[in-house]
Amino acid sequence: MTNKNLEAEIDRILNADHGDPFSILGMHKDPAGGTEVVVRTFQPRARRVSVVDSATAKVVAELPEVREEGFFAGPVKGRTTPFRYKLRLLPHGSEEEYDIEDAYRFGPVLGELDIHLLVEGTHLRIFEKLGSHLMTVDGVPGAGFAVWAPNARRVSVVGDFNGWDGRRHPMRCRLECGVWEMFIPHAAAGTPYKYEIKDRFGNLMAQKADPFGQEAEVPPKTASLVPSEQAYGWDDAEWMRTRAHRNDRDAAVSIYEVHLGSWRRKPEEENRFLTYRELADELVPYTKDLGFTHIELMPIHEHPFDGSWGYQPVGLFAPTSRFGSPNDFKYFIDRCHQEGISVLIDWVAGHFPGDPHGLNYFDGTHLYEHADPRKGKHMDWDTLIFNYGRREVSNFLLSNALYWMEEFHIDGLRVDAVASMLYLDYSRKEGEWIPNVFGGRENLEAIDFLKRMNELVYGHHEGVMTVAEESTAWPMVSRPTYLGGLGFGYKWNMGWMNDTLRYMCREPVHRKYHHNLLTFGLLYAFTENFVLPISHDEVVHGKGSLLSKMPGDSWQQFANLRSYLTFMWTMSGKKLLFMGCEFAQGDEWNHNKSLDWHLLEYPFQQGVQNLVRDLNRVYRDNPALHELDCMSEGFQWINCHDSDNSVISFLRIGKDQDDFVVVVCNFTPVPRSGYAFGVPRGGEYDEILNTDADCYAGSGFGNGGRVMAEERSSHGRPFTLNLNVPPLGALILKPIALPVVESVEPAAEAAPEDTSPVEESVVSESVAEEATPNATEQGSGR
Repeated sequence: MTNKNLEAEIDRILNADHGDPFSILGMHKDPAGGTEVVVRTFQPRARRVSVVDSATAKVVAELPEVREEGFFAGPVKGRTTPFRYKLRLLPHGSEEEYDIEDAYRFGPVLGELDIHLLVEGTHLRIFEKLGSHLMTVDGVPGAGFAVWAPNARRVSVVGDFNGWDGRRHPMRCRLECGVWEMFIPHAAAGTPYKYEIKDRFGNLMAQKADPFGQEAEVPPKTASLVPSEQAYGWDDAEWMRTRAHRNDRDAAVSIYEVHLGSWRRKPEEENRFLTYRELADELVPYTKDLGFTHIELMPIHEHPFDGSWGYQPVGLFAPTSRFGSPNDFKYFIDRCHQEGISVLIDWVAGHFPGDPHGLNYFDGTHLYEHADPRKGKHMDWDTLIFNYGRREVSNFLLSNALYWMEEFHIDGLRVDAVASMLYLDYSRKEGEWIPNVFGGRENLEAIDFLKRMNELVYGHHEGVMTVAEESTAWPMVSRPTYLGGLGFGYKWNMGWMNDTLRYMCREPVHRKYHHNLLTFGLLYAFTENFVLPISHDEVVHGKGSLLSKMPGDSWQQFANLRSYLTFMWTMSGKKLLFMGCEFAQGDEWNHNKSLDWHLLEYPFQQGVQNLVRDLNRVYRDNPALHELDCMSEGFQWINCHDSDNSVISFLRIGKDQDDFVVVVCNFTPVPRSGYAFGVPRGGEYDEILNTDADCYAGSGFGNGGRVMAEERSSHGRPFTLNLNVPPLGALILKPIALPVVESVEPAAEAAPEDTSPVEESVVSESVAEEATPNATEQGSGR
């Protein structure tokens, strides 16, 4: 290298414009042809720099300042081969020297196998390599940094360790895979950092947070943090060994959906959030007491805007710092497991926000997103769509799905906004989208990605579950990929939710004209493994609370709500209820404040909470209510045609066909005395739940806890129950003894009447909407 060329290289270093700084900085052979090694370093805060032999701690060279900006370079006399060294600096305005390790004397962070797997897009543990990680290199503690930015002209890691000066630590580019990497000696856990990037044209971009960063500053700050390597001591080994059966189709799955930032706050302490550890002490026992089997957390990924509820994440690998550290979050999950509660998280792989410190236009190109807005932008949400066809982007997301299960023992993922991923024309008008290679509207790359994600999650972690929030009629969402399905374990039943809520919103006098809204869902109830969701999306954006949807005076509203919840808990499908609904929160959900816990001072709210607790117990303790949740053998109508009285009755049946319960729901305020319908068995029946009971703040109208079935055929069954069915009430009954073995099947001649959900004349409006992917997705959380 000539002196002229060297001067040009130094200019590029000083201008923070060098794409290969390790070729200049550090220790090198003399470019002028001499035998001695030379050391070059850029230290803008120093007025004198010396080279110290690490082995002897002696100064072996004084480096002259060859540029007044602070560039020092010179030979080490008598040294012809590289050796371990330090730099001794005398800063401006001080007479006190100090030693530092030169970051440019250390070799690469990534190994050859890592490079190979990155290029291949199959590095499933890439979160262990990219991002920042504490490590010791050549006996020196520090942190390694690595970031994928293949189209950048220069990338520097900036942070407290270099005064956020992008000239100080430009990184090494591994051209084979487009990853920039560097080891920073003595970078400590908790140190804030970002990446400073120049695009290919030399334009300086906004500093970027680390896409693989595992910790982040508390918003509104946006830097990543060097994560602590302090190991967490898990106490859930028994849970992890036995959890498989808890998520099976035949298990009782009752999910409590929670937004951690507003479940409960500390108003006396400036309305602050509870910490993960406080939530472990308060939320976990509360959930256990109510009998929920699962907690589903709205997105826990780091996100800049509270109002997105986490659905616009920037740090997919970082649990939000709003509530504490990653180890604090592990403690919360550990406590859930110790109390027998599974933990699901909402996982957002459908889009990301355009915040300048995030993934948007990351290296000066559309790296993570599609360049064409017809494929790369959600117009409704003003967010960007991942380019699933790019193997590095797919690898990023797949490794993230596994990361939460491997590092945090998460029991499952509920994947947000799946419909927006599946359709290229989702919420787009004609001309606003690009067809696939076959001319269709299906996003083939996203479909392949979702299948691969489910295969990996189920293949690597026994006993976990994945749930799709999919709002259209896409077939086989919850069927195995080898059968042509997407591979999810479960799918939210958005059609059932829409239909039944629209029914409940109507005045009881009009309900007989909309009876099909209650029954239509049984036509498709077993085409998927369904979860019945009453989620956060039903109680925001002007929709009011679940209680406020119910018509009538206060008494009727609460009675309606109790009946609806009982109908939901006894219907085929797993259950999901958003926080606050379990005690009839009166106001619409507000993410900026706590739930209205003071309402539990009132009998009606206490009654709803007592009911939910008992519904979970009855659901869990009676196999007939959960074993065949996803199979048609587990459900039979008794009478679904009594629209005039707005009453429905049905059986739920377990794997043992002799194990069944009877459910009857009255959706009018008229008490029904002596209401008769057929049952398959004679003898006594226990009234195991009555929503009008005193303990639920009801009127106490019922059957005294027990009733006898008459030997008289009705509705194609050999016995008849005559019940007092309470106004706006629901009953669950169970036979006490089985003296006669009878088939649960209805009589052959009555099969058409009893097995058909309802004589439909009009297709459910919400199901028709469900088949239209261009409608804004109900569960998107935006």
